[in-house]
Amino acid sequence: MSELTLVIGNKNYSSWSLRPWLFLKQVQVPFQEVRIALYTNTTHAQLAQYSPSGIVPVLIQDEVKIWDSLAICEYIAECYQQGWPEDAIARSQARSVAAEMHSGFVALRSEMPMNCRARRVGVSPSAACQANIQRILSIWQSCRQTYGEAGSWLFGSFSIADAMYAPVASRFVTYGVPLPEIAQEYVNTIYAHPGMQEWLQAAQEEPEIISESELGQPVP
Repeated sequence: MSELTLVIGNKNYSSWSLRPWLFLKQVQVPFQEVRIALYTNTTHAQLAQYSPSGIVPVLIQDEVKIWDSLAICEYIAECYQQGWPEDAIARSQARSVAAEMHSGFVALRSEMPMNCRARRVGVSPSAACQANIQRILSIWQSCRQTYGEAGSWLFGSFSIADAMYAPVASRFVTYGVPLPEIAQEYVNTIYAHPGMQEWLQAAQEEPEIISESELGQPVP
């Protein structure tokens, strides 16, 4: 394959950028990274050079542009025959939970924005956000109880579903969401991934601050 370029936003804040970036790292596909700081005076002009939608992430290969996180992961999965469980039933379940993450959990997204380098208190989730959290925990528990003997990821081996839920793990850590043991073990698995560690380190070193995503107060 010809060279891939992944255009992403701030690693500290851009949850949608993390998903395909982490999957590319898992598959060990070489790619060039272009990082564009979001919500600046030049963001729109910079994104216009790469993104038909004006948002990140975007995967570019020659003249082809793919501008959706899940679509990017699907494209890489098709090209490299990795990303989904081999078993048809497990694969259908993995696609279902990935799609649910892709299209849902609006309250969680808005009330607990991704902020990798922060540890916050004082953010009280609404009833809708609490329902989002409980649904996610239910998904994780069901997947781990069903497929846990095959490995430490949702479906045993790492899949696109895990890439889709990695930013959620970050949110739970940032805002100190209490987790049952099986969910905490899964968060630990995500955080131990070398790609996730690389992303988190880069997020720590970024200078930009997006005030809208700096909710709550720092942990004392």
